[in-house]
Amino acid sequence: MNALWIAVALLVAGFAGWPVTALVFRLARTIDDRADAAKAAEEAKRSAEDPSADVTVDPPSAGGSQGVDGELTAAADAPPSGPSGSGPAAPTQRILRGGAIIGILERLGVCLAILTGQPVAIAYIVAIKGLGRFAELKETPVAAERFIIGTLTSMLWAAGTAAAIKVIFLA
Repeated sequence: MNALWIAVALLVAGFAGWPVTALVFRLARTIDDRADAAKAAEEAKRSAEDPSADVTVDPPSAGGSQGVDGELTAAADAPPSGPSGSGPAAPTQRILRGGAIIGILERLGVCLAILTGQPVAIAYIVAIKGLGRFAELKETPVAAERFIIGTLTSMLWAAGTAAAIKVIFLA
């Protein structure tokens, strides 16, 4: 009977955790969007009250010009500087590829570590995951934030599932 409960715990922790993680990502995005909207509203209110905000700036000329802050700006229809050529656009790179599979494996590992009484194994899981993603996390702050949110959500779900099964059914 214990093997059945362990299998149920692994299935619930590993495969039912992705909707929970997706929900937390959606909640985080909603919170960020609301904070951005509040910040934009505050900026609009501040600029409406600021008499120096009435200053207008002429648009740059067709060949590009020097902007207000001494920054060079290119015309809207001009191609960006760099290697010329009309080759295909570079494909966009997805952030944190393979995250769904890694998340399932992480939740299975955390659940199994708790069920077998080896919580130190969780440190190994986090270390392996962090080292594997280090270069990508260092380059992209958005990826680092997503990594932290996803890892904590996944681990909490797996630990909670394992703890509940262990306390209720395996005691």
